[in-house]
Amino acid sequence: MRFASREQAAQQLAEQLGRFRQHRPLVLGVPRGGVPMARIVAASLGCNFEVVLVRKLRTPEQPDLAMGAVDEAGRVYHFATRAAVRPDLHADEVAAQVAEIQRRRQLYSRASPPLSPAGHAAIIVDDGMATGATMVAAIRAVRACRPLRVVAAVPVAARSALDLARSYADEVVCLHSPRIFYAVGDFYDDFTTVADSDVVTLLEGRGLKS
Repeated sequence: MRFASREQAAQQLAEQLGRFRQHRPLVLGVPRGGVPMARIVAASLGCNFEVVLVRKLRTPEQPDLAMGAVDEAGRVYHFATRAAVRPDLHADEVAAQVAEIQRRRQLYSRASPPLSPAGHAAIIVDDGMATGATMVAAIRAVRACRPLRVVAAVPVAARSALDLARSYADEVVCLHSPRIFYAVGDFYDDFTTVADSDVVTLLEGRGLKS
């Protein structure tokens, strides 16, 4: 299975999530790629959308390899690879990613005040899961706000990431989980980078629903 674009993938996700429409959930996109998808899903479900700010923690010697992820409150989720990383390098990476989260929060909040998932069913949307680290961090961050339910929704995921997310979310919706998985972008014809300005525009343009 391949997707023409994030937009097409989001439309297919929205079809699978239609049963949540009556619950008026809050849809949360993982920046940046998950945000335009969250907007499409929220529009289909007739509900609001928001961002959930998390960042992958990169292994110093191999920046493309995740050793975990961190959320806006500084809570860290670790993979086993963390044990091999020098404490000072680990601390530097956490500090760098938290600083990036704070930068994004300041920028995105200029568009509109953030919405809380407290008391809502929360649907977390991303464009895919390779390791599952950022999704786990997002699930934990959202759950700390006391939503009624946490659902993780992605078009494509590695099977190991899918199993990991299932151990943290109340439910995981995934359209495709291939046996061989290298990178999320491999499953999209158009995987154009989503810019901060795109996220701001989407947040400014949302019509908040009561």
